[in-house]
Amino acid sequence: MNVQEQIKEYITSQPEPKRSEMQTLHRLTLQVLPSCKLWFFDGKNSENKTVANPTIGYGFYTIKYANGTTRDFFQIGVSANKTGISVYILGIKDKTYLAKTYGKKIGKASVTGYCIKFKTLKDINIDILEAAIRDGLEAQNEEVN
Repeated sequence: MNVQEQIKEYITSQPEPKRSEMQTLHRLTLQVLPSCKLWFFDGKNSENKTVANPTIGYGFYTIKYANGTTRDFFQIGVSANKTGISVYILGIKDKTYLAKTYGKKIGKASVTGYCIKFKTLKDINIDILEAAIRDGLEAQNEEVN
């Protein structure tokens, strides 16, 4: 199964209304990153144990670890969880930036160093979420250049 099929299967496996909201976020992220690399992380480690929620990934980001090793990963991630949806924005150096910049404007959401978590799309301002995604991509791209 290719990545697009895995993403489609993951989204359609969600109960409504989460399924529709995940589809909306998938379309939104593809509008922001139209020709990006797509990823699908099934949430399992090398021993096939579940270690995280499955995540749809967009874009390309190289994580640099303190020991000098690197790992290729996605820039933006969207994941359903038990209580709602998480949007991950990776690569912003300042871990307080998202919360300071978007925490009060986005609506009813938890905003941490790299994650915006909310129960439902109607609880947040989707234009602010899109701005946070765009901002995160620009900050990450500036770091690379």
